[in-house]
Amino acid sequence: MVATDAPKLGIIAGAGILPRRIADRCLARGRDFLLLLLDGHADPALQSGLAFQTVRLGAVGEIFDRLRKAGCREVVFAGKVERPSWRALRPDWRAAKFMAEFALKADKGDDALMTAIVAACEAEGFVVRAPSEVLDEDRLASGPLGRLSPTVEQSADIALGAKVARTLGRLDIGHAAVVQDGLVLGVEAVEGTDALIERSGKLRRDGAGPVLVKVSKPQQESRADPPTIGPATIACAAAAGFSGIAIGADSTLVIDLEATVAAADKAGLFLVAIETGE
Repeated sequence: MVATDAPKLGIIAGAGILPRRIADRCLARGRDFLLLLLDGHADPALQSGLAFQTVRLGAVGEIFDRLRKAGCREVVFAGKVERPSWRALRPDWRAAKFMAEFALKADKGDDALMTAIVAACEAEGFVVRAPSEVLDEDRLASGPLGRLSPTVEQSADIALGAKVARTLGRLDIGHAAVVQDGLVLGVEAVEGTDALIERSGKLRRDGAGPVLVKVSKPQQESRADPPTIGPATIACAAAAGFSGIAIGADSTLVIDLEATVAAADKAGLFLVAIETGE
């Protein structure tokens, strides 16, 4: 175990394996942490062997109270959280106040919401860290990450997909686009990347499969909602008949890079990091 002087970390956990990866990294480095699972979003089974607490997404006041009581000075948001309806949220007074203030803003997209959430945490005295900061992930080098590379035609699809995805991002709609032979088969909205892959796979043409392009939004709040892929993304793309995946070298978080690249190689998919021209 590596000792650390880093302050205690509050991990606010949504769906997927990212919260577990962050907790495991803290354990490996001897960093104290509080793992808060958002009820109905995070999977307790993925945290087997770890101490954790469960809290409602709408209980914002309670979340802040628990973080303070545990002595957390830094916070990281990890994992996917579906944006709930007002009724499903069941907000406490602190959440109701936040939502009332957010409702007055002109931009109500996901990135605007996450930016507001980060600002609210900072106003409460917490330092918000990006998952990549906590994991100490290096920036990806541009180019193929595995043994396969895109063809000239697929590289053209990647360029188109990046342009479409960046335009989507500028409108705060989504992170990703799927392209095949110069045709845009699908774009990401509220459904998420896996659903985009599944939906677009049903529209694929004959020949080399579609390409998923996933990059950050130009105004991305990377501390709260970074574009993320992992082995599960590879499995989903392979099942849908895709030929490869392109991600932003400067901003995309790859959960377990070694396992993700190995999965892509095994599935016969290229995995490439691209510059987005930010």
